[in-house]
Amino acid sequence: FGFEEPHRWMTSGGLGTMGYGLPAALGVQVAHPDSLVIDIAGDASVQMTMQEMSAAVQHQLPIKIFILNNAHLGMVRQWQELLHGGRYSHSYSASLPDFVKLAEAYGAVGLRAETPDELDAKISEMIAAPKPVLFDCVVTQEENVFPMIPSGAAHNEMLFGGRKLTGVEVCETGRALV
Repeated sequence: FGFEEPHRWMTSGGLGTMGYGLPAALGVQVAHPDSLVIDIAGDASVQMTMQEMSAAVQHQLPIKIFILNNAHLGMVRQWQELLHGGRYSHSYSASLPDFVKLAEAYGAVGLRAETPDELDAKISEMIAAPKPVLFDCVVTQEENVFPMIPSGAAHNEMLFGGRKLTGVEVCETGRALV
């Protein structure tokens, strides 16, 4: 997806700031009331600041929250798989809410897609909705997200899907965390 104009992409760097997307989307929507604002976030990230959906509804901010729902702390699980030899710890969530019902409880629109065949129609429905939308896009639990920035690496060292991780050294501090 190309960006032809400035101020079209907001990010928290390596996407490590869980919970950043929803409140950031609110701020962007307030600053650009006539723009389409879509937050693409993981299921755990949305839960960190889900209460902000009440502000979106109260102030009639038609933000779109597109959840990549893999029932895991996705980036944490991915790091544990790719950089720490598959040593998984505290990265699975067996008790996720029904995001469609949760959206409706706030007075927002709740949508869900569970297969690729549903995506186009559901995305069109999301974009057309004049209200805040919480879109629960169920993805494979083992799906990895790229690009990613490895432990101790700079933004110019980010990894793209096909790149091998050979030579990436995890520092002592990083090893102690897993």
